[in-house]
Amino acid sequence: MIRFLLAIAPRAGDLPIERPTKLELTVNRKVARRLGIAIPSSILLRADRVIE
Repeated sequence: MIRFLLAIAPRAGDLPIERPTKLELTVNRKVARRLGIAIPSSILLRADRVIE
């Protein structure tokens, strides 16, 4: 059964690749504070969304 499934499974090189059309940066300040991570203001200004 396993050999049968592997024989019909597509190879990694045969799979189509899709590139993202838009990238978004989200920063979760609440979690960053809990972890003791300071997010630079330059990152916050570039972020598409900031979760307080």
